[in-house]
Order: sequence, then C-alpha cells, then structure tokens
Amino acid sequence: MYQIIPRKYRPQSFKKIVGQDAIVATLKNSLLSSRLAQGYLFCGGKGTGKTTLARLFAKALNCAHLAPDQEPCNTCPSCIEIASGRSLDVLEIDGASNRGIDDIRQINETVGYAPTSGKYKIYIIDEVHMLTKEAFNALLKTLEEPPPHVKFFFATTEPHKVLPTIISRCQRFDLHRISKETMKEKLLFIANDLQASIESEAIDILIDMSEGSLRDAESLLDQLICSTHGTITTETMATTFGITPKEIYQDLDQAIHASNLAFAYDLASQVFSAGKDLSAFMDGLIGHYRNKLKALIKDKNAEPSFSLEQCLYIIEFLIEWGYKLTKTPFKQTGLEIILLHLIRSGKRVSIDTLVHRLVALENNLSAEPSTAERPSTLLKEVPCPVQAQPEKPEHKKAADPVPPPEKPITRSTVAKSHYDTLIRFAAVELEGMTER
Repeated sequence: MYQIIPRKYRPQSFKKIVGQDAIVATLKNSLLSSRLAQGYLFCGGKGTGKTTLARLFAKALNCAHLAPDQEPCNTCPSCIEIASGRSLDVLEIDGASNRGIDDIRQINETVGYAPTSGKYKIYIIDEVHMLTKEAFNALLKTLEEPPPHVKFFFATTEPHKVLPTIISRCQRFDLHRISKETMKEKLLFIANDLQASIESEAIDILIDMSEGSLRDAESLLDQLICSTHGTITTETMATTFGITPKEIYQDLDQAIHASNLAFAYDLASQVFSAGKDLSAFMDGLIGHYRNKLKALIKDKNAEPSFSLEQCLYIIEFLIEWGYKLTKTPFKQTGLEIILLHLIRSGKRVSIDTLVHRLVALENNLSAEPSTAERPSTLLKEVPCPVQAQPEKPEHKKAADPVPPPEKPITRSTVAKSHYDTLIRFAAVELEGMTER
C-alpha cells in the first residue's frame, strides 16, 4: 500500500530526528539515568517534530531491547505496535475533539489500570491547548501525582493557551523551526531514495513555501513528484502551485523606475485572469523586495536598483495592505491601488532625504556672506522710503506718531522666508506620513 512521504519517512529512531539535537540529547540522558518526569510538554510550530518525539520517547520507555545509546530496537512487539498505532499501552488522544471534562474523567478512571505488556502506560495528547479550562483542572491532580506506571506527553503549537498550573507540572521542551540547510539535506535524501530528479532552485522555493515545517515540505515534494514524470523544475512548481514567475517581478521593477502607472492595471488584470492566489502573490512580492533589501545590506559592492529607504517602505506597505486586501470585497481594485503605490514609491522622498536637504539649506543660510562681501549681482539692501509728514500748527491736536520704517527687504530675508515655508511644508508632510 502506498504511503505518503511524511509517513513513510517519519523518523523511527532518535538519530533520524533533524534540527532538535539538544532536546534529543536531554531525552536520552533522562533514559540513561532513569530520571523520568511524570509529564512532558513539547511546544513548537507545525511540522517541527512534536508528536514524533513523543512517540519515539514512548517507544524507548517501553522497548524490550533498548540499545546502549538509548535507541529503540524497532523489532520488539512493543516498538512494532507503537509504530503502527496499535499499542494498548500508548494512547494518542486528539485534544481538539476530546476537549471536555468528560473526556478527561475517562482518562482519570483508566490510569489505575496496569499496562498490558510494556513498563508504562503513556497518554499522548496532541493539541493540548484545545482542552477547556474545566478539563485542565480535572487533569491537574492526576498529572501531579499519577501512578508510577503512567506518563503524560503533551504536544501543542500554542503553549500560551495552556494553563500555567499544567506547565508547572511538566518538563517543557520548545522545538525551534528547522533550518533551511537541514531541510534541504533531508529533501535531497528523500528525492534520491525515490529516484526523483529535482533542481536545487526548486528545492529552495519549496523550503520557502513550507516556512520551517518539514512535514509541509515533504507533502509539497510528494505532490510535485506526482505531478511530473521528469525533472522537477521551477517551471513545474509555478504550474503546480500557481507561483508567480520572476519575470513579472522584474517587469514591476522596471515599471517603478520608469513611473509607468499603467502597468499596475495590466499586472492586476494578468494576476486575476490567471486565477492566481492573491495571498501567494503578495507573499511573493514581499519575498522579492526582502531579497533586494537583504542583498543591499550584505553586499556593499553591489549596485543597488532600489535604495534602503525605498525597500523598507515597500515591504512595510505590502505587509500592511496585504492583510487589508484579504478583508476587502474589491480584490482587483485593491490590488491595483497597491501596485500604483509601489510604482509611485520611485518618486517618493524619504524623511531622511528631506531632513538632510533642510539642514543643508539652513547651513547655507547661516554661512551667508555679509553685504560688503556679496557679489554685485545680489539684491541691494534698499530701505523702503517713508513720506515726510507736514508740520502741524501748535494749536492743532498732534497727529498719531509716524510708524517706524519697515525693515529693508534683502535677499537674506527672502531666503529665510523661503526656508520657513519649507520648514512648515516639511512639518505638514511628516505629520501626514505619521498618520498614514
């Protein structure tokens, strides 16, 4: 019978676990020293090996012929039953569908029974965070002081939803995401074992799509192998998963440099007519400009096609509006607006650039030469004429005092007035950008 890749290549020994060396070493040491806790909590993202570690640990606890390096033999009846899911001593419970207090009461009633063949009776509760508060409270006493032959293994992707009283009664292990290099090595091994040819670039794209989940990467590889009979290429992946070709992103870059606003409507129409997933398209855009930003920071000798400020602005804008695009019913119009903003970003003046220009202008004004040193082409300081007032007779009421003459209009006052206008304009612009 055919088995999918994630099940066929699921590790059956500790040495085949990838990316979690510290946790594997801790579990082996606890087996070697017989320092076993009553409860273990495995936390981590999807596809990082939480349930696999729980099953392997349970297999090692009940193995009849445990190796000196604490590896299960995989040949005794207990190991075979646990691997096939038929063991009466290792009970796997789905926390999402068995989350009520009545389900936990059934566990509490059966913990008193001795194991049938192995040393321990082990309860593996997957997605334990789905249990209700009442169910957690019903489990507390049993978890704190279970019978000597009972062990509890919990697995969860959201440990913050587990009651602190439950966590305090367990040994907690946080599984981290598996590195790209480790995942690539495992996927190449699987492809070679299945005699499937796949390009290195295609594997890199596949790993990026899986987001650190080895199980997801293996499932995607299984789908790719089923979809083609020859070498798996990036074109095969684009056809199978609807990935946007790199040429489209390059065309968008050219449209940004040329300020070609019409390209936004052409690209949006092309995306919708091809039936591409908008979330995948936005993720591809973010990844494209993320790679540009990364290359810009790491490679100092590279000729940048985009500035650092522009890349940061584009990525922040895409992250913000990509979420809003999923909420609006006007998908195509929303995508057109997003693309128009990206194309207009080429003409956008960053805050740092604006500040530098204002500082340079201020320095030029402060370093302005005196009137005697100015060239003859500059405006001369000419005071505004004041009309002489006629003398009034002494018997008449004195007129209002003559107002003082206005300050002379010079190039300096004109420049400073222009500078004040720029400062006010910059303040308005900065305030508007902050609100946006």
